[in-house]
Amino acid sequence: MRPLIATYRLQLRQGVDFDRAIALLPYIAGLGVSHVYLSPIFTAESGSTHGYDVADPAEIDPVLGGRAGYERFARVAHRHQLGIILDLVPNHTVLSVENPWLLDALTHGADSRFARYFDIDWQQGLILPILPEPLDEMLAAGSFEIDPEAARVSWEGGWLPLAPGTAEAGEVAAIFDRQHWHLRHWVRERRRLSHRRFFNITSLIGMRVEERAVFDAMMALPLELVREGLADGLRIDHIDGLADPAGYLGWLRDELGTDVPVWVEKILTGDEAMPAWPIEGTTGYEANDRITRLLLDEDGMERLDGMWRGATGTHHDYEEACCAARHQILSEDLAAELGEMTRRGVTALEEAGRPSDPDTVREALRAMLVAFPRYRSYIDADGPSGEDAALLDTMVCDAAAGLSDRTVLDHLHAVLLEPAGPEGRGLVRRFQQVTGAVVAKAQEDTAFYRQTRCLAEAEVGSEPDAPPLSPEAFEAWSAERLTQWPDAMTLGSSHDTKRAEDARARLIALTHLPDSAAALWQQAEALDAPHPPDDSSRWYILQSALALWEPQRDDLEERLSAHLQKALREAKELTDWHVPDEEAEAQAAAFATALLADWRRAEPAALRDLVALGERLSLVQLALRCMVPGVPDIYQGSETGTFALTDPDNRAPLDPAAPVSAFGARKMALLDDLLTLRRQHRDVFARGECRIERDGSALRLVRSLSGREVALRFTTDAATLPKLEAPRI
Repeated sequence: MRPLIATYRLQLRQGVDFDRAIALLPYIAGLGVSHVYLSPIFTAESGSTHGYDVADPAEIDPVLGGRAGYERFARVAHRHQLGIILDLVPNHTVLSVENPWLLDALTHGADSRFARYFDIDWQQGLILPILPEPLDEMLAAGSFEIDPEAARVSWEGGWLPLAPGTAEAGEVAAIFDRQHWHLRHWVRERRRLSHRRFFNITSLIGMRVEERAVFDAMMALPLELVREGLADGLRIDHIDGLADPAGYLGWLRDELGTDVPVWVEKILTGDEAMPAWPIEGTTGYEANDRITRLLLDEDGMERLDGMWRGATGTHHDYEEACCAARHQILSEDLAAELGEMTRRGVTALEEAGRPSDPDTVREALRAMLVAFPRYRSYIDADGPSGEDAALLDTMVCDAAAGLSDRTVLDHLHAVLLEPAGPEGRGLVRRFQQVTGAVVAKAQEDTAFYRQTRCLAEAEVGSEPDAPPLSPEAFEAWSAERLTQWPDAMTLGSSHDTKRAEDARARLIALTHLPDSAAALWQQAEALDAPHPPDDSSRWYILQSALALWEPQRDDLEERLSAHLQKALREAKELTDWHVPDEEAEAQAAAFATALLADWRRAEPAALRDLVALGERLSLVQLALRCMVPGVPDIYQGSETGTFALTDPDNRAPLDPAAPVSAFGARKMALLDDLLTLRRQHRDVFARGECRIERDGSALRLVRSLSGREVALRFTTDAATLPKLEAPRI
């Protein structure tokens, strides 16, 4: 294994192909990192901006330069002493005719040799809610064209293959009746599906990597690259979506051997422990959470809470917001999943000799999914572990509180604990795959945009109601991480974080300077803006404007308006993705533009104070990420400061030639010092004790091994800049 000093995330696409990545390698290597961590390199859907919509896992994307381009990149990276981490997406591929395996399955249905690759109920056929208008209206309008020679049907914006021998079966409707797929309107009939998807994204279809043949097909190319010395580590996307994460990782480790590091994208809730998988650890959201909570000021948070509630009239707590969001998600975005779970629940209960009607089963399953306290459980063929059994007990207890009769709930609980046959095992498998989607869509993509007292808390891997962390609690977490997962990643920003690390630091600053927060809010309230949005939206806008504020940039208004459209639609209170309220969105954008214009005219003293403190807190964050047990992960551009909001704002291509601010230069210099220490004292950082000492009003984070020490002196309020103390040897 190459020594793990730090990783650097490089986003491909949007103008960054392998040739451009090669040109960036001298800059990346100069930072002192040990590995470059690439976004997915495998062939994606045409026009993909991120690569997670893989169309062909067996091919390196020609758009990026293909196999030859990647091999050139790998050779140059290794000459620069950089290892390469590949990002794998085993949970899903794109539901598109560009997917060669799916194209064959669409053509031949259950007889296709690829039919079992996909998580599809072939008894129903593949339901495709992709039409722009209802099917009957399009049929009546003659919108479909049959091409017998090519054996395909086309319409404006799409096409599908026809089953062999069906292209001349008569009228279009009769031809459709003989296909292995069923076209439906994307809005009217999106609540019924016959395939497992990624969260609520119908165009990403679940893969059955729990089947060895599917695993072998999907992993063949990345394993080949590792064996040929063209890749040095793997990151696994959305591990909790798999039917059997432990089985998948066991097979992967068997193929890789022990020397290739593997990390998984896994969200840990509260004090949840990582499963004992054969990996290095997670990509580090829990580390970001602990660092954020260490730096939050508890008294200031209470004052912000009072301001937020007073300004917006909010009375609910985060748990109530999550519960409401889960119910809404299960009625809307994940209604298809609830329907599928209901069908599985009915058949599983029949198999167990406890038949029940669908409505009662649906009600019980909804209550269970609303009450489940984590992303998922890991029940396998041996049944639930003690921890998972306790999770299910907690879930059932909470779910029962909202039901008039818990009989069916108890019967479903019994199936999860000990299924009677294949139907029950199918229910257990799907239940465990769906709980994570419910949490992600209801909390990260809904409640995080509603529970907005301080947006620093509303972050992937965090909970907006989690309390600030004491130094003692932070030390205990660090010690446990060192013992259990010393090579887990420690991130500050990623393509999935809601805000970049430097933007988040300004929001942490709000808790240390609540008077400044109050001053900015009062000024925003007095802003002369026609048709201002509601107070809750304005509170969110104020924090978002603070997060991205860089007065020298001329794109702030455009970026903030685009972000607000996404945020308001995710919140699903004033507008949403399916039926957008353009007037409400325009009001929010106009207010944001007016607020930024007001700040451009005369930057408020409160804003300057928060920005200055945010810069110091950013440096403390960076120092802690590089000092605690684990491998620091640097997101592209963050080394010189980045104030991006959520995707796609955070995917701007890396440009080392861009001007660097005074803050950016300080951050870059600190990173250089930190990574130099990590290279010079690798064993101290890999295995050394991690403790926190109080030093007057400051803290010292000390890494020590065999009498050698490396220390960081800092304050959680960033009253002074973090200081690296000369190593004691």
